[in-house]
Amino acid sequence: MQNVYDEVPLFEDERFLLRFVEKKDAESLLNVYGDKNSLPFFNSDNCHGDNFYYPTLERMEKAIDFWLESYKSKWFVRWAVIDKDVGNAIGTAELFRRAADDDFAHAGVLRLDVGSGYERADSIAEIASLIVPHSYGLFGTERIITKVPVYAVERAAAFAAIGFEKSASFLIGTQDGYAYKDYWEKKR
Repeated sequence: MQNVYDEVPLFEDERFLLRFVEKKDAESLLNVYGDKNSLPFFNSDNCHGDNFYYPTLERMEKAIDFWLESYKSKWFVRWAVIDKDVGNAIGTAELFRRAADDDFAHAGVLRLDVGSGYERADSIAEIASLIVPHSYGLFGTERIITKVPVYAVERAAAFAAIGFEKSASFLIGTQDGYAYKDYWEKKR
């Protein structure tokens, strides 16, 4: 299996392409991260207080710079989610292997952020289905977790449809010690 920190693989189907995020994605991602209707669905748990709301191009570009530096430091990988019909990034997918001493130690963490127009069960399930099957090998894990807040009914339907189950466990923040809830998981 290739090392994801040496080369980031592409994933695609007829509708979506997932490729490594690039600086040129800033303008289209501004429509996602500057959208207040998308904000409640972003997983910012344990992210040093960042809520992923980037209302200006400058702020979006700084976020992408951080994502690119984080990749170089082998903290996480962030893919741009491209809708082939519109030819723009409509969100991102972040993955990393969690180093912690809680019930989710060594799990792969998927953060899937999409624009509010894509916060639908069919779109989320299709995007997640492109990346989740490969994630176990890429990140050396036996399970993938993702946050699904109780109010995110479309997201819950999507992840249930592809085999995720709600977990009773809490993710304990390595930065703040806070117990975060609403995680779903899928074992290999």
